Amino acid sequence: MQQQGNNLIYHVIAFLTVVVWGSTFISTKVLINNGLSPAQIFTFRFLIAYILMLFVSHKRLFADNLKDELIMLALGASGGSVYFLTENCALLYSTTTNVSLIVCSCPLFATFLFCLFYKNIRLTRRQWAGAFIAFLGMIAVVLNGQFVLNLSPLGDSLAFGACLCWAVYSILMKPVTGRYGSAFITRKVFFYGLLTILPYYFFFPELPGMQIFANPVVFCNILFLGCIASMVCFLTWTWCIRKLGAMQVTNYVYVNPITTIIFGAWILDEHITVWFILGTALILLGLYLSNYHANRNEAEKPTV
Repeated sequence: MQQQGNNLIYHVIAFLTVVVWGSTFISTKVLINNGLSPAQIFTFRFLIAYILMLFVSHKRLFADNLKDELIMLALGASGGSVYFLTENCALLYSTTTNVSLIVCSCPLFATFLFCLFYKNIRLTRRQWAGAFIAFLGMIAVVLNGQFVLNLSPLGDSLAFGACLCWAVYSILMKPVTGRYGSAFITRKVFFYGLLTILPYYFFFPELPGMQIFANPVVFCNILFLGCIASMVCFLTWTWCIRKLGAMQVTNYVYVNPITTIIFGAWILDEHITVWFILGTALILLGLYLSNYHANRNEAEKPTV
């Protein structure tokens, strides 16, 4: 009974973490509209988060071996620089709701990756049916009833790229969460996220003037993204993965589009159509079916 109660706490925290992340699409869109580029937004939010994490975790600098350190590097790129760069750039060309709904399909891709790398996970017919239903839902969302006019090939492709990055991030989390503390992993993700974004600035060395932060809207949104959405949420996400497992926690990404739709309609006056509602329902149903058995059969040892 006590164990079930403890697990409930982790489920609630994972749910609340994704609720916060759902609102970040709106904050990012607001910052883009105020002149910050996607790379700049990522850099500032991770820099703030990394500085804050140094107060929490600073005694240990490196992982136990080179292999684990390289995994930390991959986590920083897949869950940090590459993920946020593709996601934030997608917001330049598509709506917040559209990007959120596409990115929310990452549990489906994570399931495929787990099946490839973990020997005891196999997709059932029910899961294949769920994948097809989720695919139909994605079509309904992307087309939005317009069939041609409302497509954003570049924005949607970038959003799918972000989706794949987060799926890779999820599977890479599994081998390290059992050996390292949540604070250490989170700090390393921020560090390597900042390190792997540096090559971008060699090609696009633009930096905003400090006067832009005199705008309360910019300052408050950057502070929210750095302190809450990055530092706190990445820490709680890693902690929940340690307690519940990567596949169960990743399933909570399903909540993301629901939050984004509500905030998008409220703050940015984005319209909620019947196609979005239908697509959302199909995606959530399809992803639930696809991952139903994966939650119960998550393997412990990779095949490679």
